[in-house]
Amino acid sequence: MLGSMLPFLLIIVVFYFLILRPQQKRQKERQRLLESIRKGDKVVTASGIIGTVEGIEDKEILLKVAENVKIKMLRSAVTEIVGITDRLASK
Repeated sequence: MLGSMLPFLLIIVVFYFLILRPQQKRQKERQRLLESIRKGDKVVTASGIIGTVEGIEDKEILLKVAENVKIKMLRSAVTEIVGITDRLASK
């Protein structure tokens, strides 16, 4: 009985450590990145827009992309905080 279930259990354990565990770690790092956004940070969005954070709300940020040009974006659209992303990844 145990002999026939052992390969199946081994596959589940390998699946957990190769797929699920790294994905959970990436999600935590992403959440930490989004929570660390502060006013004045220079950010890059998923669409490639680069700008400076002018205001922060719960799920949205106000991004200054040029002189007198501000756009409101979802906080989740931020993929990188310039100069800080490398420091967060090393923690």
